[in-house]
Amino acid sequence: MDWLEALILGIIQGLTEFLPVSSSGHLELGKHILGVEFKESLTFTVVVHGATVLSTIIIFWKAIVELIRDFFKFQWNDSTKYILKIFISMIPVLIAGLFFQDEIEGFFTGNILLVGIMLLITALLLAFTYYAKERQKDITYKDSFIIGIAQMLAVIPGISRSGATIATGLYLGNKKEYVAKFSFLMVLIPIIGANVKDLMDSKIAFASSVETTPLIVGFLAAFISGLLACKWMLKIVKQGKLIYFAIYCFIIGSIAIIFSF
Repeated sequence: MDWLEALILGIIQGLTEFLPVSSSGHLELGKHILGVEFKESLTFTVVVHGATVLSTIIIFWKAIVELIRDFFKFQWNDSTKYILKIFISMIPVLIAGLFFQDEIEGFFTGNILLVGIMLLITALLLAFTYYAKERQKDITYKDSFIIGIAQMLAVIPGISRSGATIATGLYLGNKKEYVAKFSFLMVLIPIIGANVKDLMDSKIAFASSVETTPLIVGFLAAFISGLLACKWMLKIVKQGKLIYFAIYCFIIGSIAIIFSF
């Protein structure tokens, strides 16, 4: 992987991590087009996911600091309840990671047909939000678990994590701003945990798989584009314009399916 390929893939990751078009699906398509080897892609994926986590933390740093501060007051307050909801949302993806890790890794082998089909499913999820009625409801513990199931299903490349979780929250009648914020915060610990686990298991050899320069370029590209995409997505959800991304996913998914044959 050279620095230009890293730049392209980093921008793709940063934009698509927050926009409801499936970052994993687009990364798989990008790697396939650029001819990035599977071993290289594992290392690179860890790095760019770390970059988007950092961009999320920066965008929501005030909310994160407030949650942590209130949590350590050891009182049953709104922040404590919110954190509990986030942990509840993590249960499905934790189960998937612990018991189905090999099956999940099997999805990331450049299967363009799978990515295309899943992008069509993402398109349907986003399109149906046009008919979802917002009831200004706060996210409940039950809602948190259901949204967590949506996040678990999004481990399949082509299913947008933000698209699936936000769409599910809207279907449940939750307020748009609440759903968008919850969707971005709930993914922080699972991504950090998954990356740390990969490093501890020594499954990723940074020194031998990818040179330092492409990793740095990819990290910076994903971080900067992630900052922009996160802010943009918050506005898009408030304005209820997810239908445009449904059309985009349908087009890209259809193209992927056609070229897979």
